[in-house]
Formats: sequence, C-alpha cells, structure tokens
Amino acid sequence: MNIREAGAALRAKQVSSVELTTECLRQIDRHNARVNAFLTVTAQAALDAARAADAELAAGTDRGPLHGIPIAHKDLFDTAGVRTTYGSKIFTDHIPEADADVVSILKQAGAVSLGKLGLHEFAYGITSSNPHFGPVRNPWDTERIPGGSSGGSGVATAMGMCFMATGTDTGGSIRIPASFCGVSGLKPTFGKISTAGCRALSESLDHMGPLARTVGDVAASYEALTGRGCSLGLPHGLRLGIPQNFFFDHSLPEVTAAVQRAAQFSGCEIVPITIDAAEDLVDLALTIIFAEAADQMGDLWDRRSEFGADVLARFEQGRAQDPLLYLRAQRHRVAASRRFMKVFEQCDVLLTPASPTPAPKIGDNLLQLNGVDYDLRLATTRVARPINLLGIPALSLPGGLTAEKLPIGLQLLGRHHEEETLLQVGAQMEQGIGPLTPVWE
Repeated sequence: MNIREAGAALRAKQVSSVELTTECLRQIDRHNARVNAFLTVTAQAALDAARAADAELAAGTDRGPLHGIPIAHKDLFDTAGVRTTYGSKIFTDHIPEADADVVSILKQAGAVSLGKLGLHEFAYGITSSNPHFGPVRNPWDTERIPGGSSGGSGVATAMGMCFMATGTDTGGSIRIPASFCGVSGLKPTFGKISTAGCRALSESLDHMGPLARTVGDVAASYEALTGRGCSLGLPHGLRLGIPQNFFFDHSLPEVTAAVQRAAQFSGCEIVPITIDAAEDLVDLALTIIFAEAADQMGDLWDRRSEFGADVLARFEQGRAQDPLLYLRAQRHRVAASRRFMKVFEQCDVLLTPASPTPAPKIGDNLLQLNGVDYDLRLATTRVARPINLLGIPALSLPGGLTAEKLPIGLQLLGRHHEEETLLQVGAQMEQGIGPLTPVWE
C-alpha cells in the first residue's frame, strides 16, 4: 500500500492510522535487529499520535496527504524530547528542546513519527557504517552498505518500516541510499525546504528532502513539506537529455543499460547531450565541503578523539586546506554552474545513473569499476556531487535489478524549482519499469 492508497483508505474508514502504525512497528520489530535502520523507536508516542490523527479525520479535519501516515526522521533532525545523536558518540544522550523545521512541518501535516533513523556519523560519509551505533545494512544483501549518509532512511522505507523518511543530501546522501536500497528520493532545489534545526554539514551544499518507496509517495511527501501540490499526469512535449560524457564514464554495463532502457518509458523526446563543466563542479564541491564541514566542527574539535576514524580524517583534511582554495572555489562555482546549466537550452530533463554501481560490500574502501580500482566514496558520489553545487532538483528512482538482484538507481535532473516536472517523468518511467520484488518478503 502506498501513501495515496493509505490516505484514501484512511478517509474511507477502511483502515485506521493506529492500524498502519501498528503494522510499521511490527516491521521494525521483525527486521531492525538485522538491518539496524532505527536508532530510536518512539512506539507509544507514535500510537498516541495515530489515535489523534484518527480522531481528527473522523471529525472532518484533513491536514493533507500525510495525515495519519507513519514516517520516520533521519537522526540529524532535532526532535523535541526525543534523543537526537547526529550519529555521534558525543551526542548519544542529547535531547533537543525544540523540533527542526522539517519535523514541525510534518507534525502540522498530521504525520505520525515512529522514531529516529541511523546515518553516517555527522552525515559525513557514504556508507552509514557507523562506528558508534553499528553499520546500517542493506536489506537486499546485509553484507552490503545501504548508502549514506541517509542509510537508515533508505532501509526503513524499503522494508516497510515507515511510509516515508526524511533525509539530507550534501553530495548524494538522499539519492545514493535511494539507489542502493531500491526506493525513490528527492533532493529539491537548494533552499526549497528549511534546514533550521538540522545539524549542518556544508551550509552552501546541504539540502533536505524525502525518501519513499515510490515516486508518487515522494510527490505526496514533497507536497506535505512544501505546500506545493504535484500533478503526476503524463508529460507532453518534453525533451529528455542523455549525456554522452561524464555521467557514464565509469558506470557498470548493467547500470548503463538500465538507464537506456528507462529512457524509452519516459514519454519524452530523447536527445543526446554533451555536458560542460561537470568534472570541474566535482572538484569545486569537494573543496567547499572540506572547508565548510571543518568549520562546523569548530566547537567540537577538542573532543575529536571521540570521532570515528573516517570522519576525523576528512575533518583534518578540511582544517589543513588553504582557506584561499575555498574562496576561489566559491568564486569559480558561479561560472562553472552557468556552463553546465546551458544544457537545459537543449533539453528539459536530464537522465543519468544515480550511482555508477549497485551497493558495495561493507568494509570496502575501493570500488572496482570496469577493471579499475577507485576510492569508494569518490566513485559512488561522482555523478551526484556536482548537482548539490548547482542547487537544481534531482530525483532518484529504481531502474531495475542487476543479475545479483541488487537495485540500480536512476537520476533525473531538472531546472531550478521544476520538481514537478521531474516527478512527472519519474512516475512515467516507474510505471514502465515496474516495481521491484523485495528479496526479504
């Protein structure tokens, strides 16, 4: 049952929010010990909120598409009275006094929060292998990573532990977990959704957005978060650009084939495109995140012995970086972004892989692509990272399975503030590709 189906059933009194919530809690009890998606489960508070939602709906109060729908939050968002760790040992017992804006908006929308989801420490990594709370594990193969940093969000939505989960994306941290876990995720236009009350990693690259099982569920979640309705009707007269450089340079053949197959279901005119400045944007984004992330850690630097080894190394690299490099990167990002954005003179939407590969194994540091070894973090984020620098919307959705039964992710890119166009094209592709059959059911 998807969000819109559940919402219709709630309003027709065919099911209650308490029943939906109870089923999600059952899925958490059944699976969480194996995959470690939830760090904190707020079962009683969720059932209380579900009862309140049922009473409101029965009285004729309708707060929108997420009213009575069970959701969960990445543990980077502050939740009043509920433990919020940011994935850090330092904040193991941290209880915020106020909600993040995203949490508050979803409460007002009538969503039922089930608790807090695991992540890479301080959201600064791609594996969600957290040294303090244990690795989050991919439901398709528990020896593999779910992606990061919103790993728990990808796993929880994939396994039916919640209908939607909040995520953050600084260099692919919504889109890559969605890709590796076989769900959908939206990184909206920069600034479209408030970051207040969410611990920052890189203030000029951070984006907030939803992960959910289907494109339609993502659209419903985006509507609740922004107040902007989304029509998922058939797109007409759109041009779908397929890049001829950069985005497929290191992709595995199965990934490339999945993208090409998905294009045929888009309902768009397919246009070959050459991308300018993408490689430059990757380098600029890395320079910016190193500097801004190191600056965010200034107040905690005297406790760096409590950081995990991988994030400590990246914070140290940022602190050692020449500050002038950051200033130059911010200056050059404008020109490089303008060069890239010229592509939308030739097409309306771009289709690329969300990642060049399906989920790697837990503990791997290198990723072999077409016989060549690459740094895992840099390789898996390569096609996602430049999009944060541009600030344009990006949608990840499943493109099928590999021969090993691992999900392949697609990435749709559009102009600023054209999320609805991406969701329309994505919904059309999703219909043609068909649903994935989970291996754990």
